[in-house]
Amino acid sequence: MSPGNAPTRHTGVLGRWWNALEIYRQRSVVTMLFLGFSSGLPFLLVFSTLSMWLRQAGIELSTIGMISWVGFAYSFEFVFSPFVDRWELPLLHRLLGRRRSWMLLAQIGIAIGLARLATANPSTSVASIAIAALFVACCSATQDVAMNAWRIESAPSEMQGPMVGAYEVGYNVGMIAAAAGALSVASDFGWHVSYGVMAALMAVGIATTLLAREPRAVVTREEQQRETRVIEWLERRAHWPRSLRKIGEWFIGAVICPLTDFFGRYGLRFALPCVAFIGLYEMNEFIMGAMTGPFYIAHHYSLEQIALVVKVYGFSLSIAGVFIAGALVARIGLARSLLIGGALAVLSNLSYSLLATTHAPTLLGLGFANGLDNLARSVEGVALIAFMSSLTSSKYTATQYALFASLYALPGKISEGVSGFVVQRIGYPHFFLLTASLGIPGLVLLAWLWHSVPRGNASKARDNRGTPERCDAAE
Repeated sequence: MSPGNAPTRHTGVLGRWWNALEIYRQRSVVTMLFLGFSSGLPFLLVFSTLSMWLRQAGIELSTIGMISWVGFAYSFEFVFSPFVDRWELPLLHRLLGRRRSWMLLAQIGIAIGLARLATANPSTSVASIAIAALFVACCSATQDVAMNAWRIESAPSEMQGPMVGAYEVGYNVGMIAAAAGALSVASDFGWHVSYGVMAALMAVGIATTLLAREPRAVVTREEQQRETRVIEWLERRAHWPRSLRKIGEWFIGAVICPLTDFFGRYGLRFALPCVAFIGLYEMNEFIMGAMTGPFYIAHHYSLEQIALVVKVYGFSLSIAGVFIAGALVARIGLARSLLIGGALAVLSNLSYSLLATTHAPTLLGLGFANGLDNLARSVEGVALIAFMSSLTSSKYTATQYALFASLYALPGKISEGVSGFVVQRIGYPHFFLLTASLGIPGLVLLAWLWHSVPRGNASKARDNRGTPERCDAAE
């Protein structure tokens, strides 16, 4: 932010919090808001919105279920990330830089894929719809990889909370456009027009990418030497065929180096508990998330009550929560924000357990439990994303963050699949008590990490004050 646009500094407790909220006026944060919209828009258009169109067209449920497998593209973002980190796109790289060139290519791909869906006919060619949906999902996953790298490299660690908060708001607005917006247009003008409008809305992301500033990645000498040592190990295998050496050289630089960089900077004593913390921190929220909907129905809440409290009130509180969470990270730091988010998640699980013991459904109880849960998810999500961002180094931003992002959801997603069996066995009150207890290990690991942070951390590597360097040994 330029000096002329610098926010007025306020004093006092309320004034200091107002200063923290004013950080959302900065250019990079506003840019992240619109990029978040571009990220959230395609997601439902290849999932629930597409499923409703296909079902309305008379496509069998089994076929619709198989098409939903295109979502695996989002689970394997780490596959796309080495290319985003290391490949320079012809012409676009020279005009826009590494991060923006990949974002623009992915956004144009999403728009083309959605336009292809707009011209497809489910009744005559389900296969073409499946291929187009897979193309959109792959482009969307690539956009997310490049976008997260842009976010991490565009702001220091203390700014990651507001950056993530703005992203989450934009992402949710994009999902609303892809759900309620797409359904409204389809109701009045048909599905083809609806998907055509969604394709046109990708212009928001394209324009934002063109107007954004390319971040200046800073690579330390230590990072350069670490990658060079690994490549030199490979080059000593001169007896290998040239083609095999080139493939191995790229693989080591794109995949092995990011791992050795992370463990080399932190050491096993800190890095392994750190990885465990990422996988455990939100596991209780993943496991309980699959059963909250069935719980509402089992507890005799009407669809109107669920829509009013969970969708309208809960969503509004979630939007407010991400703004609060971003300011919280900027004001009190990552460790305390992670602690507050984890504690709120445990309390929200306990509130659901208490609600499950009541015999008559009350809107007040539903509103309290769901509101606390949405607030907890917002603080947890923003703080964890900022934490994972702080662990990356400038040379491998996309690859390392994609690996962390895939890891954080893995234990919860695996455990989520058996949550229904657990509810059938022990009932909802004890199930929510169990999920509350699953939040404790993450908090214990957080306390240990809090007092064991090594001096040479990732933010220092990324925000190095030295001269920026290129690490081209493997390219």
